[in-house]
Amino acid sequence: MLRFLPLLLLLPLLLLLPILSSCSNNEYGNVSYASAPKIINVSDWDPKEKQRSGRSYSPSNQSALKANGAKALIARCAKGSYIDTKCADFLAGAERQGMLLGTYYYVLPGESASTQASRYLNRLRTIKQSRALRTPKVLLVADFDTHCSAALMANFVTEIQKRTGVTPVVYLENSSTIRNTLRYAPATYKKHLSRCPYWIALYSNENPGLETPRQLAHASGVWHDWAMWQYGGVFWRGGRSKIYHYQGGSWNTPAYFGNLDRPVERSGFNGSESQMRSFWNKHSWAW
Repeated sequence: MLRFLPLLLLLPLLLLLPILSSCSNNEYGNVSYASAPKIINVSDWDPKEKQRSGRSYSPSNQSALKANGAKALIARCAKGSYIDTKCADFLAGAERQGMLLGTYYYVLPGESASTQASRYLNRLRTIKQSRALRTPKVLLVADFDTHCSAALMANFVTEIQKRTGVTPVVYLENSSTIRNTLRYAPATYKKHLSRCPYWIALYSNENPGLETPRQLAHASGVWHDWAMWQYGGVFWRGGRSKIYHYQGGSWNTPAYFGNLDRPVERSGFNGSESQMRSFWNKHSWAW
């Protein structure tokens, strides 16, 4: 029947096709897994134990990460008052590979936002000076414990912005507790947090209503989009690092990163590499 419709009637339908296609793809972001620039995040729990044959890496030698396509590395700086013992090594090693540098601070309840923001930034200054790092700016990320209050979260990102002029990225555990905290938070706190890009953690499409990154972003009650997606996570189970990785839609991700011989926590950026570099610059601090 369609072949008999006048061309003018067909044109609106043809124009709608790209829109309909993009709507379906929006559940998984702007790019597929294959196209997304890859980001590695580490702490002093890394590297994990060897699980198969392949290439390895260390905090000071990350050539295997670079060779397998990693464009950036985000290292944990501290968790509350605990100072991460490998952060400086990881940043220096990533710089030698020409990777973008990022850091995250794990915010704990029980201490003020001001105290924790000071600890984060002071530690970064110490690392840059002690290792004579040449990278002019470093990405700032606030990683919130699931029991943090909305007030602490909003106050922490506000403190970081006041002291650095940078809006940090926010990383959240995929936890119903923290989603409920945010969903019922006062509008003022939501407004402060919504200015920050969202780094989601989603390793499975089997949780009803939270199968895709778009659904998870909406469930926060704060964000409607996301900047980075941690699709590959690692948990300690039965004396071994157990790999969790997303498999769905255009993000059928592999268990391991390239030919590495051990697990690694991995994320993808929601855009092109040039867009990622622009994003990195915008949310990085000239330390």
